[in-house]
Amino acid sequence: MRQLVRVAKAGAWPRDEAAGSVTLSFDDRHRRRIRMATDQGEPVLLNLTKPEPLADGDGLAFQDQGWLEVRAAAEDVLEVEGDDRGHLARLAWHLGNRHLPTEILADGRLRIRYDHVIEEMLLHLGARLSRIQAPFQPEGGAYAAQHRHG
Repeated sequence: MRQLVRVAKAGAWPRDEAAGSVTLSFDDRHRRRIRMATDQGEPVLLNLTKPEPLADGDGLAFQDQGWLEVRAAAEDVLEVEGDDRGHLARLAWHLGNRHLPTEILADGRLRIRYDHVIEEMLLHLGARLSRIQAPFQPEGGAYAAQHRHG
């Protein structure tokens, strides 16, 4: 079984050398070691020295040669809209207070994993909700990045 041993962020790997792709859920994009199958059906082993978060468009390098493109799988999510920025901030506060992974979309909406209890809470708070299937890439949080000081 071929092994994937290195990660390169989107735009920092030779996409023209992609031998295929692998579509992964948010949880499976945060592993160090996992057996999986490419979208083309080849069994592979992700075998990194440490866990690295993967995002849509990132590249995974094979141990021998070649690359796979990472694709974010569509998941069952809720998109959250507020009446205005203040309302949306309050909704975001309630999600953060419950430590829920939350994606902040460029157009001012929030995206969370579907949960019927949280859906009910958000409706009581006046949110407009859409339950859809879409890729999920929540914010990493204040401590997600490695900070190095010289």
